[in-house]
Amino acid sequence: MASKKNLLNECVAEFSGAGLFVVLGAGSIAGLQLAGASYTYWDISIVWGIGIALAIYVTAGVTGAHLNPAVTLAFAVFGNFDKQKIIPYILAQIAGGFAAAAVVYFLYFDLFATKDMATAAVLTTFPKAEISLLRAFMNEFFMSTLLISLIFSLSDDGNGLPRGALTPLLVGFAVAAISAAFGPLTGPAISPARDFGPRLFVWLAGWEGDVMGGGRAVPYVFIPMIAPLLGGLAGAALYIKLIGEPLKRRQAAQQADLPVQEAKGAETEYF
Repeated sequence: MASKKNLLNECVAEFSGAGLFVVLGAGSIAGLQLAGASYTYWDISIVWGIGIALAIYVTAGVTGAHLNPAVTLAFAVFGNFDKQKIIPYILAQIAGGFAAAAVVYFLYFDLFATKDMATAAVLTTFPKAEISLLRAFMNEFFMSTLLISLIFSLSDDGNGLPRGALTPLLVGFAVAAISAAFGPLTGPAISPARDFGPRLFVWLAGWEGDVMGGGRAVPYVFIPMIAPLLGGLAGAALYIKLIGEPLKRRQAAQQADLPVQEAKGAETEYF
């Protein structure tokens, strides 16, 4: 009974955290596109980053602040996260994104003059018309690879990076930088919860146009769902193989006063 209650509390935290950063990020986009706010793209990227940082501060003590299905899957595969919690966490994160889109739509309701693809892009993501599906997939894959490798780096006590209160800010800055650099190509999504939750709301709210498919031969909805998950796994694997494991071996060698080569058998444990 206690474990079910704990899981419910964790899901509520993931729902709240995902909802918090999406409502701030999507709200800033609505302010720009609907209310004529004088933001730059960098300003919006910073808002997304601040939203992520705040969401981590709010939820880290309960769940470790996954907030993103790609993070949850990567920690389950390469860390010690309970695999039985994968689906509940992901559903909670998607629900948070859905609720955030509903809040933004409600507050900006009078400014949503039409329900077309242009206003759908206020809440969810679509690639530039000039971008092929393959390029869009690779962009989302790369952004997720970069973000998850950075998150694993900041979560690894062995690499000497700052801890405590700085970690959420650093993750937020990472999100802002990645979004500013590559986000204009595809939105960005980076998180399936940030994309699919709002996309589902847009679809159910009766938007006109192909909000699920994006007018592409292959429905675009699958790109921001699959690419970040695979990119997250790649990012975690790359960090562990190229940085995490060598660090563990070096530390084991230093403690034993042995050459690094002789400590290759040292155990590696993450998170």
